[in-house]
Amino acid sequence: MDKKLPQRKHPRLEDFDYGSDGYYFVTICTQKRRCLLSNVVGRGLAPAEKEVEYTKLGKIAEQQLHLLEKRYSCIKIDRYVIMPNHIHAVLVISNNTAGASPRPTLTDIICTYKSLTTKECRKIGFSEQLFQSSFYEHIIRGQADYDEIIKYICDNPAQWCHDKLYCEQ
Repeated sequence: MDKKLPQRKHPRLEDFDYGSDGYYFVTICTQKRRCLLSNVVGRGLAPAEKEVEYTKLGKIAEQQLHLLEKRYSCIKIDRYVIMPNHIHAVLVISNNTAGASPRPTLTDIICTYKSLTTKECRKIGFSEQLFQSSFYEHIIRGQADYDEIIKYICDNPAQWCHDKLYCEQ
């Protein structure tokens, strides 16, 4: 039986230069959406009082996120949240730096991040695949879009039990 598997759709926009200046919202999920990076805890009964406590792997994930700005002078981490099984971040790519050739694409940046984070996690004994092979991206198109995404990132811990990526911790 020669069963044909469905073709995976490429989530990126055709003919868009993902190395061009702009604001990008990315979501990176852990492999099998396992809750490895943090725990959402509450200080009280109100949902707005939820906060994130990083695990050892989550602390490494945060450190590597900040190190991206040193690795790539053309990017800035604008906002982020490290949830139990995924990371949301807004990255700003600004290619007005001299000598940045070839300039990295968003995919280059995320692949580097996932690779180096996994490498550092292996140093403390984590031996499994940390992240899913792909990631979600959204090109931020204007102030209203940006404001909505920032609100989503900030509210994510309080909305954890309603999140589509939620799993029991």
